[in-house]
Order: sequence, then C-alpha cells, then structure tokens
Amino acid sequence: MALVGPIPVVRCLPSNGRRFRLLSRRTCANNLVVRCTAEPLAREVEVEEGQVGSVLKFSMSDFAVASQVSVGLQGRTDELMFEATVCDPNHPLYNSRVVLRHLVSTQAKRRGRRALEVLHKLARRRLMYHSYAIQVHGYVTQTSNTDDDPFILVHGYHGSYSLRHWLQLSDWLPTLESTLALDEEWVRRVGDNTIGGPAVTRQLRLTRILMRDLLIGVNYLHSHGLAHTELRLENVHISPVDKHVKVGILGNAVDFDEKKTKESTGKNMERRKRMIAFDMRCVGFIMAKLVLRELMDASVFSDFKSFLYKGNDPSCLREFLLPILCRNSPSGNIGVQMLDRNWGAGWNLLSLLLATKPCERISCLNALRHPFLCGPRWRVNPSMDLMRWGLGSTAVRMAEDYIYGHHQRRRIAYFIELMERLNPNSSLKNWIHLLPGRWRLLYSTGRHVGLTFRQPSHRVLITDAYLSFSDMSSADKPILSISANISFTSISTPHWPHDKIGTPGSLHVTTNTNLSPGRSYGNSSNSSYGNSFGSNWEVPPSLPVAKFHVGEIDISMTVGSDPNADEAQGVLKEVRIQIPQEMFDLTRFACGTYIDSRLLVLRGVNGSALLFTRSCF
Repeated sequence: MALVGPIPVVRCLPSNGRRFRLLSRRTCANNLVVRCTAEPLAREVEVEEGQVGSVLKFSMSDFAVASQVSVGLQGRTDELMFEATVCDPNHPLYNSRVVLRHLVSTQAKRRGRRALEVLHKLARRRLMYHSYAIQVHGYVTQTSNTDDDPFILVHGYHGSYSLRHWLQLSDWLPTLESTLALDEEWVRRVGDNTIGGPAVTRQLRLTRILMRDLLIGVNYLHSHGLAHTELRLENVHISPVDKHVKVGILGNAVDFDEKKTKESTGKNMERRKRMIAFDMRCVGFIMAKLVLRELMDASVFSDFKSFLYKGNDPSCLREFLLPILCRNSPSGNIGVQMLDRNWGAGWNLLSLLLATKPCERISCLNALRHPFLCGPRWRVNPSMDLMRWGLGSTAVRMAEDYIYGHHQRRRIAYFIELMERLNPNSSLKNWIHLLPGRWRLLYSTGRHVGLTFRQPSHRVLITDAYLSFSDMSSADKPILSISANISFTSISTPHWPHDKIGTPGSLHVTTNTNLSPGRSYGNSSNSSYGNSFGSNWEVPPSLPVAKFHVGEIDISMTVGSDPNADEAQGVLKEVRIQIPQEMFDLTRFACGTYIDSRLLVLRGVNGSALLFTRSCF
C-alpha cells in the first residue's frame, strides 16, 4: 500500500500477518479511512490528512530487542529502557534502531501519552522536528486495554550517551570533536574560521556549537506554544548521524495557552513568559555545567544552586565561583578563561539566563545573538548594558594582577572614568536600593592595596577589605550604616615565612551616613575619555552622584590573644599604610559615582576612586 502526500497520522490494529490487500477507501471530512485485509487477521488503518507527523501502533513482534542497553538511556525509577531494531521488512522503519520506553506508573503513562499529543504540534515543520527533537514514532499496543497494562513508547535512538555522559568522559573534548566531525565548513556555522588551537579555544568553539543547537531546539518548542520544563543534561542527546543536539522526550511539555478566550489573553501572556523563563533557567544550568566542569560534582553544584536560591544576583557569580574553581587550578581554570573572554561576555550571558526575576531572563533569539555564542567572523553590535559590563569586567581583571605598572594604573583609571560616565543608576532611589550589602575592595587609584616592594617595619599581610552597608532609612531621611572590615595577618618573625602564617587580626570601622543627590563637576578638556565613543560623543559638564554625609566613626582592632601596646601600634600603622585612607577614615568618602548589581565606585575627598565588587555572605 502506498500513500501519496504528506506523512499521515496512522492508527493500526495489531495483526499476526505481514501482507496487506487494499479493500476500500473512503473520505469523511478531513479523515481518510483506508481498509486493508491481511492474512490471516485484518489490520485497520485510519489516516488523518493535513498532518505531517505519524503515530504508529506497534506490536512487540515487530522488534528484535537487544540484550544490552546504552548507559545514556537511563530513565526514571518508573521507566524501563530497551534498545531494539525494527525487524518487519514491510515496515517503513525496517532495520531502524529505536528505543522502547516501558512506562509503568500512572504518572509515567501520562508522560508517554503527552509526548504523543504534542507530536501533532511539532511535526508541522518536519525538518526542524527531525533535526532538534527526539522523534517519537508511536507506541506498542497491549492485548488488553486496562489501566494496569504498561505503556511502551517507541522513539528514536540518537547515540549511546546523553550530554551528561559525554561530559563525564576524561577525554570528552577530543571525543566530541571526533563525533561531530568538525571541519572548516562546520565551524563557519558558528561564526568561526579556524579549527584546532589551544584547549580554551577548542572548548569555546564546541560550546558555541552545542549551545546554539540547544537554543534553536528550545526556540522551536517555544514558537509552537510549548515549554519543555525538563531540560537537563540527561535529556539532551547528540546525534552522530546529523550532528545535531536533540532535546529529550516531551512528556512534561506544557502549553502556553490554557484557554483561548478574550478574558484569558492577559493570563496566557503571563503564563507564556513564566514558562519561557523557566526553560531559559534550565538552559543556563546546562551552559554552566558545559563550561565549568567542576559543577558536574554534586556538592559543588549544590552550592551553586544554593547561591542562586538565596536570592543572590547571578551577576556576582564570578566573585562567588572564582575561589572554588581555582582551588585546584593554580595555573588558571579553562572555564573561567572562556567566560572571561570578549570582555566577560560569557559571565554576562550566564547571568541573563539565570536572572532572579523571570522577566529579566534572556530569550532564545537574543541569546543566539549574544557575543559569547558568536564567532569572530560575525559582527555583533553590543548594547549599552553589554558595554558597561565589558568595561567593569576588564577593570576587575586588571585589578586582579595585584602589582601594577604605570600604564596599567592609567588604563584602570580610564575604565573607571568611562564607567562613571555610563552609570545606569544615577538616581538616589537606585542608590538606596542597590547599596545595601557587602562589597569587597578591589582597587584604589590613590593607593596600592597591600604590600609593594617596600620593606615594612612590621610585617603585615592584608587578607581582605570589605565595606558593608545596611539600610536604616526612616520615612523622611535615607540613612545607611557603614562598616569597614579589614582582615590581616601579623608576622612577628624578622623575615617573611614561606607559608605566610602568622597571627590573624582585624580592623573594624563603623559609622552612619546620610545620602543626598548631587553633581560632580570636572574638566572635560583634560578628560581621558573625550573621544572614546566617536567624534559625536560630548563629555557632559557634570555627572549626577550620591553625596555621603558621614557622622562620627568608631574604630576597633583585634590582633592576637595578648599583644603589647607597642606591637599593636606598629601593626595599626602598617595596616593604615597598606589600605586607602578612606577605608580607615570613612569621613573621607565624598560621593558615589557608579553602582550596579555587581560593581561600585566611590570617590574620596582627594579625588581618588575606589572600585568594589559585591561579595556574598
């Protein structure tokens, strides 16, 4: 029997025979019913015209079940997985390798029927469906139709590994490159023009390929009014045949629109945004594990999720993850190097995928246009937010060099000035909202933080310097409590020990301050950023700032268990030399010139700028 036209949706009754003879054909509305006879038992086929996908009923005699199952096909506790080959020579899937997903529980059966239900939506664009989704062929019928009978779903086989199992291989990078058969023609699809290179470049190129394919597949679902809701490494496969990433079985796919009425239009739009945002958060988790392999460890990933669930801003992920990722990588972590490239574009994309508020998460189409996923051959016009992110990321990375030459100090000061000109939160309301929290001092244009080549009289090693703000505002006046905490190590030996072990100590300075709006006036002719944005850029004569009105300060210091007065005075003097004056005398803070969710710039009365990054408790 041959049917001409689109691939139909077929429902078949089981038959013991393998030969068919056409008996009759009739058309009723949009349904074409074809009756066939078989020897010795008949099979009835009902075809719905106008559909592109096909849902077939199989019998177990149609398959040759394999004795082993690939490790990448692990299912849930209420599912049993089998690999099989279609052995019926008259079947269109003859000799094809398939997966039999044996669904036992009531919930598992519901997932299986849902996977068949959503097939009608997705199969309208056959090429996209076959390229970016695991193809569902049908299901196996049972002798009885009771609720206790298991439901067996039949779907495509796309390799023995899920993406999780690929990443767990010790040689996953060259193995995946070999599986995808990367060549110059392939890498052009992601905007690259070379193959090979150092490990960081190769992994970044492969990440772009996989992430772009995944985002195209997820966008394919969203464009058809569906949210996957179960995007995990275990549900993502890479086909060695067409080299595409396949999103998993859509057993828990959710429709955006519950009811199509005029009254529910607004609710449906909100539901759509929430469902898309949920999927994008799952994509963010996949990207994080793909780039940072340390997150494959369950304990590290648990800390990672805990950081986000506590309400911390994802833009501070670098500050949180850097000590964890570089703990066992003294020469540098490859994942961190990837995310730091292109002015920290990778950290920016990760923060947009994992944004705390669903309305702030990036969409699939915008993510595909993000510079992190675009190779060097593609020209990308960055937004102003991305330019601010790049300036801040570059200043942070340069500040991490610790020992600075004259040209480095000038360049960091240049970037800080540009950030001040592009401050997105200049109003006093934004300062009161963003300022509370704990900020770690990174750099000061007025004084080098920590030791230099100078030989100190008392050996003191600065560990960290933090500035904490707490909101104590009343109804009529914005008041903040400021606390400066400097931790250090005092070493009593005449020479520096190799392990830098000494007596721990800390310096605490507290005060209260009032905030008021103000403006900062500068000489635009002497500015180092006059033509940074082209000839049409005009340096404004003044900038809006938040003025600090600091009250009396309270200072306390602890060092050792029982220090003598002379030693304590020497340690305090050395600490004051190694930290900016503003951190010791908080009254020297004049105003704040830049703030966002991760970076803060404060100016002292002498004009020096202090750069802070938000730190999580």
